[in-house]
Amino acid sequence: MVFAGPILAASAEPRTVRIGLLAFLDTEAMNSQWTPLLDHLAAALPDYKPVLVQLDHAALREAVAGQSVDFVITNPGSYVALEMEFGISRIATLDTAQAPSPMRALGSAVIVRADRQDLRTLADLADKRVSAVGEDAFGGFQLAWREFMQLGLDPFADFAQLDFVGLPMRKVIDAVTQGRADAGIVRACIVEDIPPQIRAGLRVLSPRVEPDFPCQTSTRLYPDWPIATLRATPPTLAKSVATALLAMPATPQGMSWTVPADYQSVHELFRELQTGPYSYLKEGTLRAAAVRYWPAVLMLAALLIAWIIYTVRVEYLVQARTAELRQALDERKAIEGRMRVHQEQVEHLSRLSILGELSGTLAHEINQPLASIGNYAQSLVLRVDSGRLTDAAVREASVEMAGQAERAAGILGRIRGFARKRASVRERRVPADLVREAVVLFSGMLSNRPEIRVVDGTAANGMVEVDPLQFQQVVLNLLKNGLDAMQDLPSGERRLHIALEREGDTLRVAVRDFGHGLAPEARDHLFEPFFTTKPDGLGLGLSICATIVEAHGGRLSAQAPAEGAGLVFTFTLPIHD
Repeated sequence: MVFAGPILAASAEPRTVRIGLLAFLDTEAMNSQWTPLLDHLAAALPDYKPVLVQLDHAALREAVAGQSVDFVITNPGSYVALEMEFGISRIATLDTAQAPSPMRALGSAVIVRADRQDLRTLADLADKRVSAVGEDAFGGFQLAWREFMQLGLDPFADFAQLDFVGLPMRKVIDAVTQGRADAGIVRACIVEDIPPQIRAGLRVLSPRVEPDFPCQTSTRLYPDWPIATLRATPPTLAKSVATALLAMPATPQGMSWTVPADYQSVHELFRELQTGPYSYLKEGTLRAAAVRYWPAVLMLAALLIAWIIYTVRVEYLVQARTAELRQALDERKAIEGRMRVHQEQVEHLSRLSILGELSGTLAHEINQPLASIGNYAQSLVLRVDSGRLTDAAVREASVEMAGQAERAAGILGRIRGFARKRASVRERRVPADLVREAVVLFSGMLSNRPEIRVVDGTAANGMVEVDPLQFQQVVLNLLKNGLDAMQDLPSGERRLHIALEREGDTLRVAVRDFGHGLAPEARDHLFEPFFTTKPDGLGLGLSICATIVEAHGGRLSAQAPAEGAGLVFTFTLPIHD
């Protein structure tokens, strides 16, 4: 009976995890591209067996509706549609080597034959034959569709012919090179991947200047593909997969994963085109156009019928609308709940990142009390061996060993408390106490500590209503940034000043370093996501800090000091006396 548990655990079959993948290439090519992902997940999650399910648009939607998959990897347009219809939620975004960032990774190229001198811009395609993959193809039609509409071109009305040839995209290239189409729409970087002898006979129409993007594109750039969970996917499984993806090293082809990108630009595209999840926006326009051209008699008759129906069914319609509004409010609360969970996860990752950057010297700090304990223990052994052990010596050594052990435990306890993951909790606290606790935690992880001066001034007795851990996260991040800015200075010249001032009902907390400062152009972008001045930075720390401060009713800003070198970060919070 003692061995029954391990035997059963060893014989348990791994749980199959089905990952629905939008397939735009043949099966062999898709398997080659995504096999490294399956191999990594299988190695990182031995209790699960990842399986890739290749599906087209319609089959992918049916799989999500029927919950026959646990995760979905698809293009941004498909993701936004499934998110709004079924509430799927992204956990990571693809990060490829050829794109400057996951936020600027996808575009469309409108190609023509190189000898077509009559076609120089997108506007020249009026009354021309255009070939594309399909109406629901994100990179193969929809991105270019938006550019056409902003030029006043309706692809469905202003082109002589709009031919959807389907996948693979090579069909579009063949249609252009063989003269069956005047122009074709393909995903950006497809042209650069085709054989040179074919590429030489093609030209990209209206190429845009996109810094650091290695391919020609006729459209603006959009975020890369996300991986998303379904509502029915167990949260523990989603968390494990997200952690494994963020830890996945880049494949030989340069594919890796990063934190979820912002897909607001995709929503804006669909709203402008009034398609996909925003196709309902067309209804009002169509109805108005129809009414405008009805004969007067038919219009009056329709109004009369509508009035009769209204008077009979008004109560029913009110109840139905109330039910719809209630459902919409419930869905909105669910979305807000998921957003809060995502925000907490990002903040937790930010705290772990801070600890990761500061804990390089943690081993040195812990080693000091451990070395002291070892020295006292060795001293006791030597005294025993020499016959010189006394009660006073034992007591002295025991007291010192206990003190050093308590010191080491205190360092680890503060780090564990800061790193733990938990829901946001607001409390009324004295800000000066929270600042000093953050300084103790910060100093406890540094062997060569800078001078840190805290001046609480008139804010000594004020109270703020904050999440203490988030407050300290902001202070710790600003201290870490200040220390990084002074790395080139001698250790004796590294100073950090923290000033707390009360102005009426507002608390101002200013953190100043004495480094080289930043140019005004860099300060203007400091709080934008993914902007960083550090060679190995992610550009998320200050963005998260600004979000935390704004959620508490304040504002975070950066200014040059009135005199001297360095930079001053200031954030405000309302005071609750």
